[in-house]
Amino acid sequence: MPGFIKNPKDFFAGLLFLVIVAIFGWGLRELPIGTAFRMGPGYFPMVLLIILTGLGVAILVNGLRTSGEPIGMIPWRGLALITFPIIFFGATLKGLGLVASLGISVFATTLASREWNILYAVATTVVLVVASWLIFIKGLGLPISLRGPWIGGY
Repeated sequence: MPGFIKNPKDFFAGLLFLVIVAIFGWGLRELPIGTAFRMGPGYFPMVLLIILTGLGVAILVNGLRTSGEPIGMIPWRGLALITFPIIFFGATLKGLGLVASLGISVFATTLASREWNILYAVATTVVLVVASWLIFIKGLGLPISLRGPWIGGY
């Protein structure tokens, strides 16, 4: 680790934020920004990128100026059990439908906890699936099927 980095966790978190800004900024270049009074589809993402840039720079500079503890072991199990279910949800929402796709994803993410309990896992899954159904399908009227074509839905 270079000597000028005093707090590696903050330094690399800020660097990660700036990498995310660069990636999304590259995709944003094709969207018309518009003005504050006539916002285009790229206006709000641009504002968010500006805010994230400021946070990234502030956190990165904090990593250079203040002392902190070194980066420890990376919790690969927890990282995988949070990341892969999110990817699974995005890949299977249309095919499985909201209930199965979200249910499997939420249940799988509960496995990331060191204090895993089947009762809490099932309760969390049921509450989030029902809340998502109420908010996104009933409340907002989004055209998401409850059961997808892979499991006999429409």
